[in-house]
Amino acid sequence: MKRIVIFASGSGSNAENLVEYFNNNDVASVVQILTNNPQAKVLDRAKRLKVSALSFNKIALTETNDVLNLLNATKPDLIVLAGFLWKFPEAIINEYPNKVINVHPALLPKFGGKGMYGMNVHKAVVDNKETETGITIHYVNENYDEGAIIFQAKCDVTPTDTAEDVAAKIHELEMEHFPKVVEDLLK
Repeated sequence: MKRIVIFASGSGSNAENLVEYFNNNDVASVVQILTNNPQAKVLDRAKRLKVSALSFNKIALTETNDVLNLLNATKPDLIVLAGFLWKFPEAIINEYPNKVINVHPALLPKFGGKGMYGMNVHKAVVDNKETETGITIHYVNENYDEGAIIFQAKCDVTPTDTAEDVAAKIHELEMEHFPKVVEDLLK
């Protein structure tokens, strides 16, 4: 059985979707959820889903090996960033080559980079009058949103769509595709 560790910063809807998808699955299970936000709703979801969850601060992630040591003790086969907003440290990427992935709410390379997350992305898509957008699942490297692309799924953007409308379409794509792509990577 493969082991998944999820990093999240916010509400944790993608994390919950992954936990539930892998609950009755013989390929993998989510063994831990880690967050940089001690008030994140993902912690409540983890508790309800009976998944180990911990929060950490920036020092533990970037200036010491605390988070890396935690990962080494957990021995994940895949580290999944699901709405994790901090730049991921090179020490962990180097320790887990091609085992750290992220879901981005746009069709990279468009609308990626520092500050491009959540509603910032959806507003940029609408402001740019894009006719399509989507999700990108990619490997994580030392630069924001520049790792090799694993999978993309698209949706239309209509002239009347608001950023909130785009967010809802992206959420549907994430719920549908993210768990399947994670499972395929682990098979």
